[in-house]
Amino acid sequence: MTRTDPAVVAGQAMAIADAWSPPDAPQSWWLTSATFAAIAREDVLRELAAEIPPDRLPPLLLAAVLEYLVGAEPDAPIARHYPVPGGEQPPPDPAFGAELAAFAAARRDRVAQLCEAHRYQMNEVARCVDVLPALGMIAAADDRPIALVDLGTGAGLGLHLDRYRYTYRAPDGSARTVGDPAAPVRLSCVVRAGAPPLPPSVPVIADRVGIDVEPLDLTDPDTLAWLAACVPPEAGAVTRFAEASTLARAEPARSVRGSLLDVLSDVVADLPPDALVCLVDTYVHVFLPPADLARFDDLLAQIGRGRDLDWVSVDPLVPLGPDARRTVQHLDVPPEWIEENRKGGVFGVIGHVRIRDGVRTGTVLGRAHPGAAWLEWTG
Repeated sequence: MTRTDPAVVAGQAMAIADAWSPPDAPQSWWLTSATFAAIAREDVLRELAAEIPPDRLPPLLLAAVLEYLVGAEPDAPIARHYPVPGGEQPPPDPAFGAELAAFAAARRDRVAQLCEAHRYQMNEVARCVDVLPALGMIAAADDRPIALVDLGTGAGLGLHLDRYRYTYRAPDGSARTVGDPAAPVRLSCVVRAGAPPLPPSVPVIADRVGIDVEPLDLTDPDTLAWLAACVPPEAGAVTRFAEASTLARAEPARSVRGSLLDVLSDVVADLPPDALVCLVDTYVHVFLPPADLARFDDLLAQIGRGRDLDWVSVDPLVPLGPDARRTVQHLDVPPEWIEENRKGGVFGVIGHVRIRDGVRTGTVLGRAHPGAAWLEWTG
């Protein structure tokens, strides 16, 4: 098995810790930041992560495994640090890192076993706040019903974005809301710059389908427990996942198993011919190797010769390397974003590609925090 350089693990973990601990971070982020800081600094955690192959995202996978084990042992002393759905965030504890390392060391074989058996699969439903303004723009410019195709759908939480309530808060404290006031799932973010063009109501989704190499069954208790462990241990995120997964279990959406490169053409062909196809991916395309990204571009052009479509992507520059200058959609980004990326900044670029009559155009619309805590709109 290929190991990951412990120094690389430490750098990756601290980059994530820093993303969750900016000067204006809410106190509820402390446990997420402290978890990754501990993976970077505690010898036993760093070595456990180093045993994970690089392509399996060692710090993230280890953090999920540890959260999974805490969830399986609710009476363990360390569980007092972790929030529960609908609850408050326990207060910060400077001794947490050492306690987490001791917890892992006592279960070292089980940790290694779980790391080998699982892959990190974060289903952050709050990322729908990044997608909604783009869908609103698309719906405002085209009166055709929308057929939503969620690429890398995982548990399918993004397929229900029209059933959520959204709040966008400005720095001055004012807020704009969209969606059913009675919706059980409520999502919010701070708009740090610009003004996302919110629609008067959530666009109507006429058809919806997800594509994933391994669609996840939320009715399976083990699957649900693992996905819950991949959610950052932040009170809001834990509650959002619980509420969204409850809705998804009650109103399951259709998913197709397979690589998007292999099944996308057939999926699109099965959609209503009068619908406007809207592809959405959040933190999926950035993990495709360059050859697969090129294949996807060819596939998109092929589909676009037969029908109009839109593609909304939210993907970071970081995995493309410190020299990345363009997005996975081949769109240029502002120079200051490139510089921030080189310094280890973590953010997702929101892009929109439009194909009409076979002609492709694209625009960068903004960027967002990976956990959807903030949004900057430039489009």
